Amino acid sequence: MRTPRPWTLPTQPVTRALLLAAGVTRAMVATQVANGRLVRLRRGVFVSAESWPDEPAGQHLVRAHAEQVANPDAVMSHASAAVFWGLPSPGFHDWDESAVSLTLPSTGNGARHPAAEWHIASLPASHVARDRDGYLVTSLARTAVDLSAGLSLPEALVILDAAGRRLVASFVTSPRRSDYVSPRLVRAVREALSDPVGRRWRTQLLPAIERVQPCRESAAESLTAGHLHLSGLPMPEFQAKIVTPSGTFYPDCYWRDARLVGECDGKLKYASRDDLVAEKQREQVLRDEGNRFVRWLGGEIMARPSEVMDRIARALGV
Repeated sequence: MRTPRPWTLPTQPVTRALLLAAGVTRAMVATQVANGRLVRLRRGVFVSAESWPDEPAGQHLVRAHAEQVANPDAVMSHASAAVFWGLPSPGFHDWDESAVSLTLPSTGNGARHPAAEWHIASLPASHVARDRDGYLVTSLARTAVDLSAGLSLPEALVILDAAGRRLVASFVTSPRRSDYVSPRLVRAVREALSDPVGRRWRTQLLPAIERVQPCRESAAESLTAGHLHLSGLPMPEFQAKIVTPSGTFYPDCYWRDARLVGECDGKLKYASRDDLVAEKQREQVLRDEGNRFVRWLGGEIMARPSEVMDRIARALGV
């Protein structure tokens, strides 16, 4: 009986053709798939089980890489690029729950998987980057523009604000809070986001980009900003600096003339009981300084924005 020949299992997606060219037989591939040491990512593309991530985001990216291995001209884009760049989704589902998304320069004759989402576009070199493993991915700005096209203003701001925040962090060595409100950096962010906007979406996206504020720290803040604009209500300062004898605070929203603090609460905001206690102490300090509060939940601004706008309007007395 012939002793099986050991071979190094691939740590990155690889095609069966390349394995065969390296001397691995079809039987050897089938054996490793059967014993669970090799994962079949799509027809004819494999990776070692040890290299298969545990978390959904990592699995999504490996599946996208598998499509790129089968289609060498493909660039990760849209939802898959959003997973890579860590952009938030304006809906109730994460980007990694979507089908893998790729862009090709032409229809071509590649082995495009029917379960993937394919786009056809010519991407300038400035709109393409590489991920940590060397795979092509649309740039942060191009990704944000691709995802925002066709969305409502509140939904677009979720993506554009987050991209702007990451762009600011890429412009400086160690970003400080003041960098996210720096007029120079905010202008640079808006210019970077405007660059990939094609003629078709200029009317929609350029006004949205002019409203981008990288200081907004959450999707819920961005949604709130968009709905406030659409409702015609006064726009607050976001993450405004409020100095008190007990310390300096940065509430989500602040209508300074009305002395009204707006707080958008969510599950991630209070990760522990200590966080909740600290928030209550902070609120009392700001109330002692003569400020009032209006609160809403992240889920409310996503599902029932009109109720939140009515609540804010009542608090403002308008």
